[in-house]
Amino acid sequence: MPSARVLTVLLLAATGAASLSAHAENSPKQIQMLTQSGAKVLKTFKAASNLKGWVISQDGHYSLLFTTPDNKTLLAGELIDESGNNLSARYAKEYFPQPDLTALFSEFEHSAYVAEGAQKSPKSVVYAIFDPNCPFCHLAWKALQPYEKAGLQVRWIPVAYLTESSAGKAAAILEAKDRVAAFRENEQKYNPQNHEGGVQALAKPGASTLQQLQANAELMQKIGASGTPALVWKDSQGKVHVNAGMPRLSALPAITGLPEQIETDASLARFR
Repeated sequence: MPSARVLTVLLLAATGAASLSAHAENSPKQIQMLTQSGAKVLKTFKAASNLKGWVISQDGHYSLLFTTPDNKTLLAGELIDESGNNLSARYAKEYFPQPDLTALFSEFEHSAYVAEGAQKSPKSVVYAIFDPNCPFCHLAWKALQPYEKAGLQVRWIPVAYLTESSAGKAAAILEAKDRVAAFRENEQKYNPQNHEGGVQALAKPGASTLQQLQANAELMQKIGASGTPALVWKDSQGKVHVNAGMPRLSALPAITGLPEQIETDASLARFR
């Protein structure tokens, strides 16, 4: 199992749950309790379904929390609307301080990843942060398969936060003799009904592997992504972009730099 420090970093990536500094005397009690540990509330905003959003910062990490109108309930995690859009990703893009993506790009190039798709002289490269148990990561994998056949290389960067088995599965992929085969096994055996299945989780990941997962989680935080998948790429002009959450299929040509590919998988219909 990951160390306490690793679990802390991965939990922050998963839930957006962090401590806050006092923002106002009328803050909900949960917020007031959290503020006492010294982090800061950077901004509040009106969120969907009459929720109140809180942008918080601690130790250089940014995350989101939401409170109900009666101030009695605090929510941490992804907000998904009825069309499948990741509202948390949209709020993060709108309200988080924006990182210097150009300076961070080299960290992606040197991260622990699985290079799937075109291996020799790929036409384009996209980095994708994923959790082995993430349903939207699985859908992103499906959506990108036709583009891989067209010359795309996707460098899948594992993190582990969604379920208890996430770290063991991510470790199994990174420690496999054939990372691509292990990654594909995870996706091909993924069970969308319970968001489990996939590759067999390692009971005792190696220390170096846990360090790689921690570094990947910290990289995820640096780009302001509150969940997975998170896609990172350079356009033809060399500008670095981030798409947090499952992208619309219509956005994939711009993300991949390749012509639109035909996709008939019924599970992707809501993203057309």
